[in-house]
Amino acid sequence: MESSPSALLKLLLPKTPSILKTALWHTLSMSPTASKWDVRTAITISILRDMIGPNSPPTTITKIQRLTTKDPPVKGKVWVSKVKLAVPEEDDVRQMLFKAIDDMGTGDEQWTKPDTRPLEAEWNGYRADARDDEPEPTDLSEKEKYDTMLKETSSKVTLLYFHGGAMYLMDPSTYRPTTSKLAKSSGGVVFNVRYRLSPQNPFPAALLDCFTAYLSLLSPPPDAFYDPVPAEQIVFGGDSAGGTCCTALLQLLLQIHRSTPTGQIPSVRFHGKDVQIPLPGGVALASPWLDITRSLPSIEDATVYDYLPPPSATEHKVYPACEAWPAKPPRAELYANTSALVHPLVSPLAAPDWSGSPPLFFSVGEEMLRDEDAVLAQRAVGQGVKVIWREFEAMPHCFAMLLEYLEGARVHVDEFGAFCRQVVEGKAAGVESNGVVIAAKSLKRKDVDVAKGLTSITEEEVKTYMQKGLERIRKKEARGEEEARAML
Repeated sequence: MESSPSALLKLLLPKTPSILKTALWHTLSMSPTASKWDVRTAITISILRDMIGPNSPPTTITKIQRLTTKDPPVKGKVWVSKVKLAVPEEDDVRQMLFKAIDDMGTGDEQWTKPDTRPLEAEWNGYRADARDDEPEPTDLSEKEKYDTMLKETSSKVTLLYFHGGAMYLMDPSTYRPTTSKLAKSSGGVVFNVRYRLSPQNPFPAALLDCFTAYLSLLSPPPDAFYDPVPAEQIVFGGDSAGGTCCTALLQLLLQIHRSTPTGQIPSVRFHGKDVQIPLPGGVALASPWLDITRSLPSIEDATVYDYLPPPSATEHKVYPACEAWPAKPPRAELYANTSALVHPLVSPLAAPDWSGSPPLFFSVGEEMLRDEDAVLAQRAVGQGVKVIWREFEAMPHCFAMLLEYLEGARVHVDEFGAFCRQVVEGKAAGVESNGVVIAAKSLKRKDVDVAKGLTSITEEEVKTYMQKGLERIRKKEARGEEEARAML
């Protein structure tokens, strides 16, 4: 997106009265967030609410994507080595995914079988000696940049990263400031994946890309310039919708393992080889989106510190028609057909079985997605999975990316990187489940019981909430169909 002074002035000038009001109320301690936030944070969140809230100017999906998927010039403390990998001749990976979808569903879900496309991604690493505004070297090939990047690593961590953006926004290039920090804190490198975006590519296109990315690390295609990465050195990482990708991919792998005879490691034919599919070393999640129906209580109740609009505020908001939306055939949700929204590979919160999973790391704020994250974390612990829970008081969704100047954001990055190092450096067996709540300003830490202290929401209540969320979306879909017929 544009970041020139004139563009920023154009954006902020109409918001001046709101900014001044927010600053005054906060300074006078008349704001409900005054005791937890500084003025800068209050103004930042206020602007975000205005930009994406129910009263924001209607914008087409096509225009939003055009603004959020630009590939800016590479500069600063990040190495970028781009890859584009050929499509495998075999169809085995697609068919393995489709079988898992069928086996895990009810049979009533409607979804479109995507084709396999060349995988696009970029290797990111921390470039220690670069100035913040220094451009990348122009005399190095992509392989040479990759090889130079590896020389700056201090661990064997490979973070397979899936970016956020509600499944229809953003590009991996937007995440370079984040992946650079994570590479530094973990001591390793990041494989930053460009998965297909909705609504043009609905479920399971993105999941197929994520699965292909994992296999491409385990067994690089012939046109790749990097070496195979052992599964135990790979950590899935992602924020928001990237957390959807992480947990859906993990659940896919668990299902493949469940469908394989005991004692055997599943495998698939990939670029002419039989490639084994072990589980990764761990999964690290930042504010993961686990329930596409957006139905648990915190979605409506935890709005004080968040900027995301709740479903009740956007129930009747529609995107103007464009090339990408409404989808053909029409549907209510961008990511998947309504009938598939509670499928475990669409909304991982619906997956009942996480036993056998590698260690999980959660970093969440006091945000609207907190309930679904807490339910899944507590469920996993109850099934024998090691879970590290870090909850940041009074922080909004994905706060460490948006409010990177806060000390809490630095703590998040440090904790994320420490988890990656711990599970990769042969210490996963020593990982013990633990939870910590971190205070907003003082950063004081308070232990929380991850086995029974994260949430009181029962499994039956989760099912009820998700069914109610599904019904809400079905009604929205029905209204849209009625409006469409009225226009004929």
